[in-house]
Amino acid sequence: MKCPFCGHLETQVVETRLAEDGDFIRRRRQCGACEKRFTTYEKPEVNFPAIVKKDGRRIEYQRDKLRASLNLALRKRPVSTEQVDSAIERIEEKLLALPSREVASHRIGELVMRELKKLDKVAYVRFASVYRNFEDIDEFKMLVDEVRN
Repeated sequence: MKCPFCGHLETQVVETRLAEDGDFIRRRRQCGACEKRFTTYEKPEVNFPAIVKKDGRRIEYQRDKLRASLNLALRKRPVSTEQVDSAIERIEEKLLALPSREVASHRIGELVMRELKKLDKVAYVRFASVYRNFEDIDEFKMLVDEVRN
């Protein structure tokens, strides 16, 4: 690895540690020329399928957008950050298991609805009412009746 201070190409790993959450490896390195130390992080690269929007556009999967959608539905609800993180992980696992390199945005919406239904019924109804774009109160009533039963 190239030294960020002097540009020398030979550096030595002095110490390696697994991060607390286990998601990446932290390495302390020392330059062979200037002897300065620096830290590098190593994490696996995961390729999620492209998201195909209703209008046919293809966009990259963005975890932050998924988290924002869940957090909006769960606003002021008694659901912990750990529960949200677990839901996101389950959704991502399903996306990575898909055989296709593309997934329709409505499929992700359905995955989100399944997770919200497990986490919090009120958040599920909030998300579903926007996601399904209800036209009248009867559709909303049917959804609430479905959740009750």
